[in-house]
Amino acid sequence: MNKLTHQQLAQRIARDIPEGAYVNLGIGMPTQIANYLPPDREIFLHSENGILGMGPAPAQGEEDPELINAGKQPVTLLAGGCYFHHGDSFTMMRGGHLDICVLGAYQVSERGDLANWSTGEPSSIPAVGGAMDLAIGAKKVFVMTEHLTKNGACKIVKACTYPLTGMACIDRIYSDMAVMDITASGVMVRELFGDITADYLQSVTPVALTFALQTDDATA
Repeated sequence: MNKLTHQQLAQRIARDIPEGAYVNLGIGMPTQIANYLPPDREIFLHSENGILGMGPAPAQGEEDPELINAGKQPVTLLAGGCYFHHGDSFTMMRGGHLDICVLGAYQVSERGDLANWSTGEPSSIPAVGGAMDLAIGAKKVFVMTEHLTKNGACKIVKACTYPLTGMACIDRIYSDMAVMDITASGVMVRELFGDITADYLQSVTPVALTFALQTDDATA
């Protein structure tokens, strides 16, 4: 099936981030969104290690080893950006001062529970970081993820089997197949990508989906 690449998905999510938003991009795939934010919008990117005002990733060879995000990736700082104590950064997160957080996911339940820090495997290294604080503190929480694992299992499930990051915290899922909202009545599909059809999406997703599709030629 023709799905979105990680870069295309990051570009799609970036279009939904509004002017003036304070946004945290979680470790991993979500950090790519910084490279595609519309240049005509003022958007304030936050990192839980105490940075506000990040820009896109630095050009190769221009990385500053002392300017990194919470995932230890090199970043840039826009004019007016600042550093501050990580304790104050977590206060900002838990105090409801972030408009949007975009997190990765191992699993998302049909009611919006999130598991993204551990698979529970003894050999895996848990990396919760600030994910729990972001999940409960941000005004809106988005997920950026591949729809299926490498083994073909769907990441949208009836109930999470991995340790939870947050309960009923997810507002919207952006997978490489579709945009889905978590609503009071379940998972509602807003947009399909590439040649993904409603029938195919439902066939690989083990929860009931409802469809309220919006036309968007830019993602075709």
